[in-house]
Amino acid sequence: MSSEPSHPAVERVQQALAAGGASVRPQWLADGAHTAAQAAEQLGVPLGAIAKSVILRCGDAAVLCITAGDRRVQAERLPPELGAPGRADADFVRRHTGFAIGGVAPLGFAPAEAASAPRVLMDPSLWRFDTVWAAAGHPRTVFGLPPDQLQQLAAATVHPFTDES
Repeated sequence: MSSEPSHPAVERVQQALAAGGASVRPQWLADGAHTAAQAAEQLGVPLGAIAKSVILRCGDAAVLCITAGDRRVQAERLPPELGAPGRADADFVRRHTGFAIGGVAPLGFAPAEAASAPRVLMDPSLWRFDTVWAAAGHPRTVFGLPPDQLQQLAAATVHPFTDES
């Protein structure tokens, strides 16, 4: 990992972490991590310890699923009150989170409209790990937290929605 100049989205994540009382800072990876496997390899952690942020479109609303890197979101397992889930394109993701695909953090959102911030769900399979690593606003940045703290800071509802949860 290396220290590099910051980025506005990474600064938003750092501010959200600090506002929530977390003492961790986003870390810059030496190489880009466009996949959970790449991030796990660079961090030297199991694939499941990577907390992927998967955005789904449910009607006009966004739902962010924090998912273990070794799991896949099963849309049919989402709470039915969210409505029918569908694919979110890059514009939808940026409009609802303020992040570009590849660096979507589970906190520090800057949606185009405050009412459009995503609802956040977190899969219980992440509690297999003492520390989970999430994107920090840029494809080369991550931060690590215990799952309980990530859930609290992300204001996430725990719900089993993966293939093995």
